[in-house]
Amino acid sequence: MDPNRIIQALKGTIDPNLRIAAENELNQSYKIINFAPTLLQIIMSEQVEFPVRQAAAIYLKNMVSQYWQDREPCVGEVVFPFNIHENDRQQIRDHMVEAIIRSPESIRAQLTVCLRVIIKHDFPGRWTAVVDKISMYLQSQNTSGWYGSLLALYQLVKTYEYRKAEERQPLLAAMQIFLPRIQQLVSQLLVDSTIFSVLVQKQILKVFHALVQYSLPLQLISNTVMTQWMEVFRSTMDRDVPAETLEVDEDDRPELAWWKCKKWAMRILTRLFERYGSPGNVTQDYSEFADFFLKTYAVGIQQVLLKVVDQHRQRHYVTPRVLQLCLNYLSQGLSHSLTWKHIKPHMQTICQDVIFPLMCYKDEDERLWQEDPYEYVRMKFNLYDDHALPVTAAQSLLCKAARKRRQVLPQMMEFCHHTLMDPSADPRRQDGALHCIGVLADLLLKKQVYREQMELMLQNYVFPLLNSPSCYLRARSCWMLHCFSLLRFHDEVALRNAVELVKQDLLDDKEMPVKVEAAIALQTLVSNQEQAKLYIRPYIRPVMQELLHVIRETENDDLTNVIQKMICVYNQEMAGPNWLVAQCSVTLDVWGSLGESFDMFYSSVSQLFFARPPLGKRKCFALCDPGVGQHLAVRLHTTPPLSLLLTQPRVTVDRSSCRDGDSKVSGCYKLCDRTDNRKPIVDQIFFQALSRCHLRPHVKFSHLLITCA
Repeated sequence: MDPNRIIQALKGTIDPNLRIAAENELNQSYKIINFAPTLLQIIMSEQVEFPVRQAAAIYLKNMVSQYWQDREPCVGEVVFPFNIHENDRQQIRDHMVEAIIRSPESIRAQLTVCLRVIIKHDFPGRWTAVVDKISMYLQSQNTSGWYGSLLALYQLVKTYEYRKAEERQPLLAAMQIFLPRIQQLVSQLLVDSTIFSVLVQKQILKVFHALVQYSLPLQLISNTVMTQWMEVFRSTMDRDVPAETLEVDEDDRPELAWWKCKKWAMRILTRLFERYGSPGNVTQDYSEFADFFLKTYAVGIQQVLLKVVDQHRQRHYVTPRVLQLCLNYLSQGLSHSLTWKHIKPHMQTICQDVIFPLMCYKDEDERLWQEDPYEYVRMKFNLYDDHALPVTAAQSLLCKAARKRRQVLPQMMEFCHHTLMDPSADPRRQDGALHCIGVLADLLLKKQVYREQMELMLQNYVFPLLNSPSCYLRARSCWMLHCFSLLRFHDEVALRNAVELVKQDLLDDKEMPVKVEAAIALQTLVSNQEQAKLYIRPYIRPVMQELLHVIRETENDDLTNVIQKMICVYNQEMAGPNWLVAQCSVTLDVWGSLGESFDMFYSSVSQLFFARPPLGKRKCFALCDPGVGQHLAVRLHTTPPLSLLLTQPRVTVDRSSCRDGDSKVSGCYKLCDRTDNRKPIVDQIFFQALSRCHLRPHVKFSHLLITCA
């Protein structure tokens, strides 16, 4: 295979004017024997231009992903589908680890994907030599091969990460060789703070995490071996990050290798404690190890993490992810008397000086609200957002401490009460106090001594803030009413005021995050308070109009559930489906596009199909005529033939607009009816479609029959 010809074709794929011809050239050549190994030679050659090497790496990755696995011909075919030839495979196996070691970072990313695919299909059967190849570079005193060989080892361990224990024997046999070496290597490098050393340490920690993430191989990791590794994790968490890292922009610091080392050490420690080291919470296989872990390591590690948390308390920088994991570890320690004994003296300080500030409205919240309120809504409802992680961990730690350790709740409630009573308190501290009380709502409502005071607390401190000039306090107050919607109000006037104020925030407030919180609060009050249903009944049409508007603007899934529940409650009050159809039709016209927004719209309209009492088939069909029906007809009739789509597993009518059976069946039935007027055939196609839908748990098949009868 002529490398120059391939190089020219790859170079052509980078030029827009030559791309089509170059791609055709490659597509005509890739099945030729020695094509794939030639790509790897190009990738490894430093004489070839870097963009060409990158293009070759991407092409090789796609080839390996698609054509490495042996494939059989389809039923009825005699020609075997193309696979990379075994001779070519062997050449790639022989040089892949070396290619990863010698390549720059952006090319390594492509090659490690190739390696993972090869290991998945060929190890250990066809490629036991990969262990020797990686070991050769790891054992070498030439440091240039360490990082790349660790990347290769990581792909091997990741391949077996989630396998059952009995399926991991090939990996464990290999780790008998690798584990002592990487432990020796990381211990040797801990005192070296150069960037190369820290990158190698980080990769070793990632390998160990993948090894123990799903199951802990006790036959490989004895108590002595674990003690050596625990010292590595402790030292990693205890060492200081170089001062020069403070010169890096704060948003970029989590990507620094020093902080990534701490993150991976914390992920390992938290995983070991939660899954294997917590007596009473582990499977029988790990009960002995759990006792050993708790008595030997848990307290010592906890002391180091208390130091990290205290650094955050003193305003020293700690990345959000590391702080979250530290709080999660401390939360796990609350369950055990041994670890609690050492947390207890610090618990009040942690609650008031660490947890409480995390719960307060912050400068970054204000900046995001002002710059992009819709992104603020998305971030607040996304529990896995990086900025939300420490707050979520703080909430969990506070709730668990209040539930398991009796002195925590009264101390925290007294602190929050004093904050709310202070007329000179910063509004952001008021927000934090309400946030703390709100996350404790379930526990407070179970305790009579607090439950009896909650109504007065809401009247004195929450209701006034629903009209606060601070928009975040209005949103927090709505959220508080959502949290305490199960509270039994003794004063009907207080309940009426709560409903009225939340309704006002939904209808009249100019800030979208406030409207979102008000919508959720209003729905929970209506669902949990019988009198609240009566108070909202005269205003249900403007309320529903505003809900549709907010859904359109935010595309928030929680609000889709809100409108579903409101329709169920006020089905009769909306005077039949015609009013809502008109509203939805107007809304759809405003949306214009029938992309993802169509799903939000259709999900809202479809709730009427399942109203109680059922509307019946004619009324269901009326929903599609004329306004909504015109949009639906255009949408649905531009799809492939109905009978073909309806017989495909997991698909009904349209991939993007028909994901959930419960929100699409009536439109599906209508389309079936238009497609073929013969009733038996309509029913046959329709029920065949239903049988292949993913129906949500609360949707009964009999319910669908009644609705469309």
